[in-house]
Amino acid sequence: MNATQPSPYRAAALLAVLSQALFCFRLTVPTKVMFDEVHYVPAARQLIALSGPVNIEHPLLAKEIIASGILLFGDNSLGWRFFSTLAGTATVLGVFAILWLMLGRVRPAVFGALFALFNGTVFIQARIAMLDGYMAAFTVLGIAALLWAMRAESSGAAWSRWILGSVLLGLAVAAKWIAAPFVAYAAIAFVMVRLSDARRGGRSVYAALNARPIGGVHRHWPGMAAIPAILVLGTVSIATYFATFAPAFFYAVQPMTLAKLLPFQMQMYGQQTQVLPHHPYQSAWWTWPVMVRPIWYLYERVDGAQRGVLLVGNPAVLWGGLVAVAACLYGWWRTRAPALLAATGLWLGSYVIWAIIPKSLGFFYYYYLPSIFLCVALAVSLDHFARGKRWDARFLLLVVALFALFYPVLSAMPLWGPNAFHFWTWFPSWV
Repeated sequence: MNATQPSPYRAAALLAVLSQALFCFRLTVPTKVMFDEVHYVPAARQLIALSGPVNIEHPLLAKEIIASGILLFGDNSLGWRFFSTLAGTATVLGVFAILWLMLGRVRPAVFGALFALFNGTVFIQARIAMLDGYMAAFTVLGIAALLWAMRAESSGAAWSRWILGSVLLGLAVAAKWIAAPFVAYAAIAFVMVRLSDARRGGRSVYAALNARPIGGVHRHWPGMAAIPAILVLGTVSIATYFATFAPAFFYAVQPMTLAKLLPFQMQMYGQQTQVLPHHPYQSAWWTWPVMVRPIWYLYERVDGAQRGVLLVGNPAVLWGGLVAVAACLYGWWRTRAPALLAATGLWLGSYVIWAIIPKSLGFFYYYYLPSIFLCVALAVSLDHFARGKRWDARFLLLVVALFALFYPVLSAMPLWGPNAFHFWTWFPSWV
């Protein structure tokens, strides 16, 4: 790290304090369940009671964490949501870590993390008892750990960090299956980076994939061979995933057994792919980047006032992020800079999977993980194309201004009446 740079640890600590304070402020409002909390809070209660399987279309981990909050703080809105705030803070810090490890500079890492903090999708998912916040936090942290392993200076450090990343990705899948492709992406990225290093160094493919090339060490993931690394990645992530089913073995009704564990995954798949009836907030995957159909998680009179919670991304982040992805792709084509390709790949990899998986209904909140990676693309593109020109600071001012504009319907503040929603519904499809 350059000695003239600010400390990344001090920056991360300040980001953590700011994020946690923002996410926790008025966290308990509304005091009733909203949107999909109606599914996951009762499922957490059933886990506490170990009464039997419920909400079986999703793995257990996120519901276990919600249950932990209920046990710690009580069966109330604080208990349901507190650990979601920690997941939101971890997501912001994960974005910071990814950018710092990719670029080696604190400034773009801080701005990318702030773009995530003031993006409406991150703010809302950090304040609701849903699965997506936990899935995203473990995914982002897992990617950061694997990048940390990539930058290791010794074989021991590389392996320990690689195993940490594998555990985190396993936990991400245990929160929600949509994180599963990132295990495969990590294996592909390992091979691609090693082959790229070999091509630049004039080494063979065998040397690239071996643990130690003749006459030196690997620049990335030193002391790690491709096949053992991929086997460890798969084995550790799968073992971690299955370990989170431990409470199911103690159900009073239909307890899990080792013989049932694999067939149960097929039951979950059947639930995931069943044909569901029309939902008023459903939307097609190709509409999510332009926010054709955001979702009102809440809009009613509750806790003594008219309140609303609109899951909508910060327009500067979601729409500007698309420009940033295109700019990163163009910049990579011109310069072959790895960070530009990585920023593009994170967004594409998290988004295009929705065009493939067999879901009968889609919802804008499925775009949560791609909306986080737009913050990475924004920071990388601004650093590459406008370094030293302060455009990152100007863009952050726009992001914060739009966050403040939407804050009343991001945080369930009291509104001035039943028709107040018109102020924030910029398009007819946002109603």
